[in-house]
Amino acid sequence: MGSVQIVTTILAAAITAVAVWLAVRAVMKIVAVVRLGQPDPERFGDRGTRTKTMLAETAGHTRMLRWSVVGAAHWFVMVGFIVLSLLVLEAYFEVVSPTGGLPLIGGLAVYGLVTELIAVLGTVGIVVLIAIRVRNRPTRPGGRSRFTGSTMWQGYFVEAVVLAVLIMGFVIRGFKVATDHFEYPLWATPVSHAVGALLPDWSAGVSIAALIKIAISMTWLIVIALNVTMGVAWHRFLAFFNIFFKRDPGRAGSGLGALRPMMSQGKPLDFEEADPEKDQFGVAQVEQFTWKGLLDFSTCTECGRCQSQCPAWNTGKPLSPKLLVLSLRDHAYAKAPYLLAGGGKDLTGEEKATAAQLAHMDVLALAEAEKPLIGGAEDGGVIDPDVLWSCTTCGACVEQCPVDIEHVDHIVDMRRYQVLIESSFPSEAGVMLRNLENKGNPWGAPQNTREDWTKGLGFEVPRVGEVDDFEYLFWVGCAGAFEDRAKKTTRAVATLLNEAGVSFAILGEGETCTGDPARRIGNEFVFQMLAQQNVETLNEAFDGRDKSKRKIVATCPHCFNTLGNEYGQLGGEFEVVHHTQLLAHLVSAGRLTPVQPVDGGLTYHDPCYLGRHNRVFAAPREVLGESVAGGITEMPRNSERSFCCGAGGARMWMEEKIGKRINVDRVEEAMSTGARTIAVGCPFCSTMLNDGVNGKGAGEQVEVVDVASVLLRSLKPADAAGEKETATSGS
Repeated sequence: MGSVQIVTTILAAAITAVAVWLAVRAVMKIVAVVRLGQPDPERFGDRGTRTKTMLAETAGHTRMLRWSVVGAAHWFVMVGFIVLSLLVLEAYFEVVSPTGGLPLIGGLAVYGLVTELIAVLGTVGIVVLIAIRVRNRPTRPGGRSRFTGSTMWQGYFVEAVVLAVLIMGFVIRGFKVATDHFEYPLWATPVSHAVGALLPDWSAGVSIAALIKIAISMTWLIVIALNVTMGVAWHRFLAFFNIFFKRDPGRAGSGLGALRPMMSQGKPLDFEEADPEKDQFGVAQVEQFTWKGLLDFSTCTECGRCQSQCPAWNTGKPLSPKLLVLSLRDHAYAKAPYLLAGGGKDLTGEEKATAAQLAHMDVLALAEAEKPLIGGAEDGGVIDPDVLWSCTTCGACVEQCPVDIEHVDHIVDMRRYQVLIESSFPSEAGVMLRNLENKGNPWGAPQNTREDWTKGLGFEVPRVGEVDDFEYLFWVGCAGAFEDRAKKTTRAVATLLNEAGVSFAILGEGETCTGDPARRIGNEFVFQMLAQQNVETLNEAFDGRDKSKRKIVATCPHCFNTLGNEYGQLGGEFEVVHHTQLLAHLVSAGRLTPVQPVDGGLTYHDPCYLGRHNRVFAAPREVLGESVAGGITEMPRNSERSFCCGAGGARMWMEEKIGKRINVDRVEEAMSTGARTIAVGCPFCSTMLNDGVNGKGAGEQVEVVDVASVLLRSLKPADAAGEKETATSGS
């Protein structure tokens, strides 16, 4: 060992020791913060499925590759980071000796080939990612980007380190080539040989270059260890755990659908026995999120995919799912010293720490602890109320997040506390909640008018209890029973089922709201009251049948989602289909045959709760494909990337006062296709898009109509005038 190697060895050992010590300390801090969260025992079940999903999403990059160029580049960088860690390890042998290398595999040509290929592709990948970050920088001309609000220096730093480490790998190999100490042939390592041809015959160069590579890598580790909220770096380690512990690993796509029930100490809250002084009602303090919530916040990589897809953000609202998560993350880590020292408020608001403990706590952490979780700028709140109430729960953020952060669940948990304990929510939503409690529907319509939509049909609509047997219970829903446009869809579906010879029955006045708007706004109490009533009614209607014969067809995706995904939490197990699914089956089976396709051009809007939340993309398109001349003209944002109409999350009953109206944005996109008809599969979407069309003054040129009505027109063109849903009717 020469003098150069002695120096490089000592320096490499010293910086590594410091970096490892700081990294261990940082990991212990992250673990301690995550453990502050509430229990969530369901996250540990079905480990086989969890492992399979985690490997598919990480090794297979199944979510990242939805953005093909970014996904491919990121995959090569990720593989490079993992595999080329061996080259960092090899550098420790090279600082000791210019001819050093990894034992066992170090001299194998296949190892040289694989690492060379990965290094080349990793270099190309990181250059692409840098270019994308620069091109989409928040300060660029043309408005906000998905990186708006991200800590940009951290992203540039991480990418620069990756690029530098890759370059230094080629430099080390190049010096080995130049000094004739390289063990791999030209065919396996052509780039390294090309670099070596440019470098001098300097044996010390290997050890010095290896030291520089180690120093760069350890500097990266030191920087992230000193910045535990640096998600752009820490996600490399935390993402595996966050994906493994996602709430529904066996569910296709994002795992959306049902909301998680209100939890207290890891158990669903029983409202009959719940006590606000002993049981947690939603989330009022950051430590009241589950440990998985705190892991979510820690894992965020600030990529902004959620932000780029969010309808609120894209229409000038203050909500960005990314910035919400980052605010919660920064607050959690700033408050952590206070919590870890024994501080915190109990459910009655009393301080847990003693005066002696408080006297020795970090003053900055104490100040952070005094911030309300929800509050305006004047209150010093962590999350502004306008941010909280801008969410439509469309799930676009969860769908796009590459590390499976559960934004919607966290937003609804915060809403629950605001509604149930603080009684703080947009005033106009109060009317809707009172109507749900008193009338069983959000419009406050009389219950005895629930069956009025059946009047004038050319056949009898049977009621449960009036017929001995039926194949499907037709869940009409509140919109389908009371809202003028939606009633036309209800009549169209009933007509089609009758035409196809499907045996069905309705509950009529026995039906009440499923509770979806109450649950999404945060009023779990009203939801459970309505849901338990409906579960009891449905169980009675299906008495004696097993689940496979407890079939429900619903025209509203919100009802469809609640009945099928959430009533199981309350003992209601049913086989629920959306009307477009049933109609697609009837068309494919030849029981409904379109004879005169609708012309004039048509585009289809995917409802969030049908598409993203429940993965029903094909069925409505199959129906429309048979019913429309020339097929469907897709909007740029469709299927899992469909843009929300603005009505979900109980936003249907809240005035949109900030920014551009979401429904107008969506209507403009639909109209840009040139289609004369906008087909929908949801009564909320129908209302919102109709209002958007009217707001654009295009009611005479563009019509919003349900998939069922499109099919009915193609079956019975002579009856089209009677079923036509003009943009102005019912408005």
